[in-house]
Amino acid sequence: MAGVPKTPGPGQVPPAHLRVTNQDREHVVEHVKAAYADGRFDKFEFDDRLERAMTARTHGDLMPIMTELYGSMAAPRIAPPMPYPPVRHGRAPESNERLGAAAGHLLMAVGIPVVGPLVLLLTGAKTSAYMRRQALEALNFQLTVLGATVLLPITVIGVVLLPVIWVAAVVLSIVGGVSALSEGNFRYPLTVRLVK
Repeated sequence: MAGVPKTPGPGQVPPAHLRVTNQDREHVVEHVKAAYADGRFDKFEFDDRLERAMTARTHGDLMPIMTELYGSMAAPRIAPPMPYPPVRHGRAPESNERLGAAAGHLLMAVGIPVVGPLVLLLTGAKTSAYMRRQALEALNFQLTVLGATVLLPITVIGVVLLPVIWVAAVVLSIVGGVSALSEGNFRYPLTVRLVK
């Protein structure tokens, strides 16, 4: 169609008047951060370029920053990262593996933390990668909750938060158990993963 500007292909530099996207800005910000980490900018120069990149409206605003970094042959446009392929672990877990994995999560909900995942790691996890993943996730979460239970009462706010944390832990354990039954890959939020 005549008069309609074409979107540049991979490796092509877009026209200076073309509006930028958030992804374009973030791309340049990553290059600026890398240059700062390499010692190519001082703090003032870094802040200046960062502000210019974050407030850019067109590619003409971003091009000078990339030219400062890479000369007249500005860095080639990098294709957006490909999403990670789904993890395949061979065969699907059997029903007894799913039940064992769910038990590792759900024992926390009935007031028995850490025991379920430990038993699971010592028994079924040796033969099942699925049970091992689930047991490690449940164990790390439960250890995190226990650590918070020990450390939080030191502060007044911690004493108030403790019941909320335990209610959330029970709910999340139930969600983790249901996810394990349905072959899900549930990850607990705010978990310190000490056991690998």
